[in-house]
Amino acid sequence: MGSFADFHARSINDRDAFWAEQAKLVDWKVQPQQICDYSNPPFAKWFVGGETNLCHNAVDRHLAERADQPALIFVSTETDTEKTYSYRELHAEVQRMAAILQDLGVVKGDRVLIYMPMIAEAAFAMLACVRLGAIHSVVFGGFASHSLASRIEDASPKVIISADAGSRSGKVVAYKPLLDEAIQLSAHKPANVIMVDRQLAPFTPVAGRDMDYATERAQHMDAVVPCVWVESTHPSYTLYTSGTTGKPKGVQRDTGGYTVALAASMPNIFEGKPGGTFFCTSDIGWVVGHSYIIYGPLIGGMATILYEGLPIRPDGGIWWSLVEKYKVNVMFSAPTAIRVLKKQDPALLTKYDLSSLQALFLAGEPLDEPTAKWISEGLNGKAIIDNYWQTETGWPILSICNGVEKAPSKFGSPGKAIYGYNVKLVDDQTGDELTGAHQKGVLTIEGPLPPGNLQTIWGDDERFVKTYWKTVPNKLVYNTFDWAVRDEDGYFFILGRTDDVINVAGHRLGTREIEESISSHPNIAEVAVVGVADQLKGQVAMAFAIAKDASGLGDATARLKLEGEVMKVVDKQLGAVARPSRVFFVSALPKTRSGKLLRRAIQAVAEGREPGDLTTMDDPAALQQIVDQIKG
Repeated sequence: MGSFADFHARSINDRDAFWAEQAKLVDWKVQPQQICDYSNPPFAKWFVGGETNLCHNAVDRHLAERADQPALIFVSTETDTEKTYSYRELHAEVQRMAAILQDLGVVKGDRVLIYMPMIAEAAFAMLACVRLGAIHSVVFGGFASHSLASRIEDASPKVIISADAGSRSGKVVAYKPLLDEAIQLSAHKPANVIMVDRQLAPFTPVAGRDMDYATERAQHMDAVVPCVWVESTHPSYTLYTSGTTGKPKGVQRDTGGYTVALAASMPNIFEGKPGGTFFCTSDIGWVVGHSYIIYGPLIGGMATILYEGLPIRPDGGIWWSLVEKYKVNVMFSAPTAIRVLKKQDPALLTKYDLSSLQALFLAGEPLDEPTAKWISEGLNGKAIIDNYWQTETGWPILSICNGVEKAPSKFGSPGKAIYGYNVKLVDDQTGDELTGAHQKGVLTIEGPLPPGNLQTIWGDDERFVKTYWKTVPNKLVYNTFDWAVRDEDGYFFILGRTDDVINVAGHRLGTREIEESISSHPNIAEVAVVGVADQLKGQVAMAFAIAKDASGLGDATARLKLEGEVMKVVDKQLGAVARPSRVFFVSALPKTRSGKLLRRAIQAVAEGREPGDLTTMDDPAALQQIVDQIKG
């Protein structure tokens, strides 16, 4: 295929010809008339004049060749259920769901909000929406009522699809009371709610509004609902970015550009082949779940595993047992999950036959070198490929494209700029481009953003321009809000958020750099570093760490000894200026349910402030531990 450097250069310098080629990977009802319309920067329109359908490309077009091949493999260790749907069966289920929506008057352009656990019906719902040209908005299952209400208000859905409950670690999380309260709080009231009753939590339907999915499905067993062909630029979905304050930001995705981007990513980035199996451990509430549980693998003609459960239940080998059982070729997870597995019995990694597995991809937060090394050794040298992207981009910005040209991973780096992305490091004060190796700058992307990236913020073009395109001085570039450096080989290293920079006595330090350093101590499993206001230095770094072996840390002398050791490591690696003011030892760090550290909440309590909106927090006790440690 030639070198990746040439492949990437062509995607930037001969953009239209490059993407016209990738567009051949998908089916079009009407061929695009123009590949990219960038006449109104920063708004990019891809494959203008083309008509396609996301559900057709994910399901229908495979019926001719692979109707009986597994398409969706649903596994729940919470309810002990496993069910495989072939492409033919998935096609039938999606049409049944689409027929229910049609009966409720859902047409092209209508919004449908999906508030569901990781169950097969959630996949049917997403695919049914795009089949009809409706715009889905998936909200992470179990989100608190006021967060859900703000999203209902912003998306103004005609219909909501939900379930009685989800389950986590054997504990039932009832969704219906949260949903009822959210609808009550929202100024927008959906006409109907479709309820999937899993018999996990009893609930009372609201008369005239709530419908039972099983009852409706039974009436549409033989439904034939053709795909509605839509313009390439027609929105496929909106997805609200986590951690936003005030009015939620609905990232709006197109149809044609997204379909092409995912279709091209399967062979080029993930080396996924039709007939293979893809296992992404994310959740449909997040962008990774949209792109690489549902749409990407199916567009690529693969089987995809939809998993409800934890990585350590019934034991830390559950994921590897699924790799063996379903002959998984490509696995996609998050560094947090791997750090959780790091605490389990290492024998679980060698217990199963993992010969089918080609690579493990990791994204969601920076992958620290010790974790990357541990899992690489544990998986007997299988490719461990970090990749970096955002809800806004829909697919990776930085990674390794082994499908184009084999390249080594560098632990600690998510790789090089992916084709289609014109990535530039710039000086945050002047906007000047930094071209030298190891120069620290803000990671930006020159427009037009490639296919599959956000079109705008739902209902708010002005906010789209202001938030992402107007923050770098003297330049109209997309700001990722991440610091990075690039080495001599073009590999990037992410150093943390531009808004997570600590200014210690005039020295600018990324919390990420300090975390990497602390993680290299042999007894540190995980760490979060935040900048805390300090009268003398402006800010100081404060660290909260989980020890691999915490036995004996109940004793103050042992804690001080370990704290001193950790500080020495930072001293040695980064210099005394980066040494944290304190290192506190805790048994858990506060995170969102998707595994992202709640750094702002940690910083707030460390500074004696209110932590703010904690609706996405997984374990409230973790934050209390930090409060107690600081007070103690």
